Amino acid sequence: MGCFGFLKFMMFVFNGIIFLAGAAILGVGIWVKVDSGSILNFLGKIENAPSELSQVLNVGYLLIAIGALLLVIGFLGCCGAVKESKCMLLLFFIIVLLVFIAEVAGAVVILVFRPLANDLIAKLGTAAVANIKKDYGKSADITGLWNTTMTTLNCCGFYNSSDFVGSPYYQIHNQQYPPQCCSNSYNQCNQTMAMTTGCFPKIKELVDENTVVIVGVALGIAALEICAMAVSMILYCRIKSRSA
Repeated sequence: MGCFGFLKFMMFVFNGIIFLAGAAILGVGIWVKVDSGSILNFLGKIENAPSELSQVLNVGYLLIAIGALLLVIGFLGCCGAVKESKCMLLLFFIIVLLVFIAEVAGAVVILVFRPLANDLIAKLGTAAVANIKKDYGKSADITGLWNTTMTTLNCCGFYNSSDFVGSPYYQIHNQQYPPQCCSNSYNQCNQTMAMTTGCFPKIKELVDENTVVIVGVALGIAALEICAMAVSMILYCRIKSRSA
């Protein structure tokens, strides 16, 4: 296998992975939009939620768009390499270049508007706590979603256990906290037993601990995109020179 054949093979394998990833992301996006019990639909039910949250709720459409785009990129890359199609390879290069530019622009926007995220989180926290105090223990959907979240993350409430004070569950169960708020297996969970770590601080801690990994993955994706554009242009030029 010569250098040209090796590049074709790598182009096929790389874009085959992209195609499968696109199919998976597309499936997740469709599930998010269809599943009424998803966390995003739960957020949409929170009363007095910040208006900016409506943009976050569109993540299902975003995942569908990203999945479809990856499917197209993977298809163009695979077929362009196998069929040695200059048109497909050029189109592949243009799309990947546009995606790369959009990612750089998105990173800049996130850095510039990062302070606004804290304000949005504060508004969301206020709405989430009010939602707990009103519906936890009364609404089966909201109670189940909070229980699942607290069990998974080993946390209690949005900020801390005091979020449940005054909630329907708190009143019905003689001022007890949900069992998920206590590390023991007993059904009774009073103030002295309840965890003080909320789910939002726990999520923030997880993000902070994995910042290096997230940045590394982002840089790795950027490097792969640059390599993909370089390989597609090399193949394009070789095919063009052979057909000339």
